[in-house]
Amino acid sequence: MLRAFKILLLLGLIAFGGLLLYGYARQHPEDMPWTRLDLAQPIGAFTGRKLAALNGEGPQCRALLRRAGVRFVALPARADGAQCGYRNAVRLRAGGALDVAYAPADLGTSCPVAAALALWEWHVVQPAAIRHLGTKVERIEHWGSYECRRMRGRSDAPWSEHATANALDIAAFRLEDGRRISVLGDWKDQDHKAAFLREIRDGACPLFATVLSPDYNAAHRDHFHFDQADRGEWGWRACR
Repeated sequence: MLRAFKILLLLGLIAFGGLLLYGYARQHPEDMPWTRLDLAQPIGAFTGRKLAALNGEGPQCRALLRRAGVRFVALPARADGAQCGYRNAVRLRAGGALDVAYAPADLGTSCPVAAALALWEWHVVQPAAIRHLGTKVERIEHWGSYECRRMRGRSDAPWSEHATANALDIAAFRLEDGRRISVLGDWKDQDHKAAFLREIRDGACPLFATVLSPDYNAAHRDHFHFDQADRGEWGWRACR
């Protein structure tokens, strides 16, 4: 009798735990690994892995951007030799759901990077700018996405994610009040500008497979490097 009671109690606890998980999953689908990515939802525990999984899923990724109101133009496939080129790239357009513009204008990058940039702007950059700087970001200055090259500029290094437009280097931010915040000029300070840069660096880590900043090495002293490297569903992620 006692053993039967323990079994019933265990089954009851399992059922109760299942109900709690089901209720949480319904209210927080962004935290569940099996739910579909939705750019209208907050950043969740598995958002970054779902974004990286969009590599090679061009139609699905572009559909997500459209539903979120992000303006873009799909870029034709490009091949520059065996290691360089892209098939799933978009060119972001100003306006629509994005508050910021990019300089140079009409940024072209892989769709998974573009989707992560949208979430980063909405949930990380603009809230951090208002909190630390008292105004919103108007423009993000970047050094481009696509470049057919190897990592660190070495001929024997692995190919960079830039070689497939799956990366972006960001150097500075122009605020609505005209101020300019740069990684090179403001990262080492101990003021609100440096706090802003560190918060948006940290906030990028749940969204991109790789986030590199001046804390990584001297080569990144003047920019953030973001990419969506495909390292498998449970592959390692870098945040420095």
